[in-house]
Amino acid sequence: MNDYDVRDLGLAEEGSARIEWAGRSMPVLHLIREGFEKEKPLAGCRIAACLHVTTETACLLTTLKAGGADVVVCASNPLSTQDDVAASLVVHSGIPVFARKGEDPQTYYEHIRACLRTEPHLTLDDGADLVSTIHKERQELLAGIIGGTEETTTGVIRLRTMAESGVLRYPIVAVNDARTKHLFDNRYGTGQSTIDGILRATNRLIAGSRFVVCGYGWCGRGVAMRARGMGASVIVTEVDPLRALEAVLDGYRVMPMEEAAREGDFFCTVTGDIRVIRKEHFLQMKDGAIVCNSGHFNVEVDLEGLEEISQSRRPLRAFVEEYQLTNGRRIIVLGEGRLINLASAEGHPSSVMDMSFANQALCAAYLVASRGKLENKVYGVPKDIDDRIAALKLESMGIRIDRLTEEQRKYLASWELGT
Repeated sequence: MNDYDVRDLGLAEEGSARIEWAGRSMPVLHLIREGFEKEKPLAGCRIAACLHVTTETACLLTTLKAGGADVVVCASNPLSTQDDVAASLVVHSGIPVFARKGEDPQTYYEHIRACLRTEPHLTLDDGADLVSTIHKERQELLAGIIGGTEETTTGVIRLRTMAESGVLRYPIVAVNDARTKHLFDNRYGTGQSTIDGILRATNRLIAGSRFVVCGYGWCGRGVAMRARGMGASVIVTEVDPLRALEAVLDGYRVMPMEEAAREGDFFCTVTGDIRVIRKEHFLQMKDGAIVCNSGHFNVEVDLEGLEEISQSRRPLRAFVEEYQLTNGRRIIVLGEGRLINLASAEGHPSSVMDMSFANQALCAAYLVASRGKLENKVYGVPKDIDDRIAALKLESMGIRIDRLTEEQRKYLASWELGT
């Protein structure tokens, strides 16, 4: 591995066309890029990104480069890379890419290490593998790092744990926590793209099925909403009583996993936690039950436990594998238990990623402008950035909203006025 490691540079033209198509639905990021080209807020900054290498990510990376940054990228999931996009970034944008769809775990971490050889000033992470590798293996780089951003819920949880334990050595902005990210990307993006991934992998009918959603955070809400929209009877499993209550009042059946296991035709984990579906659950499932994951890491479905109670396994089609259990039943696992929306599909729609990656770009510029002023902890996205992105998105959609009158402003700011 020298300047890049991609599958086939001959795919570059195909990737370029698809990047252009995605960019047409990303007007906010386009406006930010225009500003970056003029102001160069990232001039002289080296950025290492560990993100899903998709068409939308390509639009973000070229925006950062337009802002004056030197950018390098590796994949944040072994199955999420779009090889044509990786080739186009190298050939057409001059951005070093270390990513191949289907890379093994060893190659995955070699690619992370290759990015770190650039000695970055900023890190852009999706799952915190880049940050954790720096802290474990490349601590000599820490003195030169200004800060970083984190894209996903799982990564923010890991980074907050690092901060609370006193081991986080540079400031992180939790892009995932922006309202213009999790209220849209996690809900509408994950909801649509997860169903898309399941359908592309299986070509099965969802209408009339019993669809079990494990976890009712923003991602779980989105998956449940879209599964119901496709005609499924949706069951939710949860460990948080408040979220469980929300799911009940949203009209879903809520029960423990041990009960849901006996009923479900489809199972999708979106919790961010480990071994949500375990051996005892597989043994209760119907013959032919379909199991997948849309959480960041492939730890939510206990595949090791499934192996222990299986007498054989075989692939049936791309991203579809059948496990024959010792009790005679068959369990179908999609995408090796990895993110199904990126393993068998293309991830979130571009118009949703427009807001998420607008946050990434503006927060990168914010970190550079705030160099030396932030503590080594996890910060939320500044409210002015969040509000600006929402306003730009509405403007791009041709939607106008009301503004507070001066009288209304005074009323909201006062305590004297009552009934």
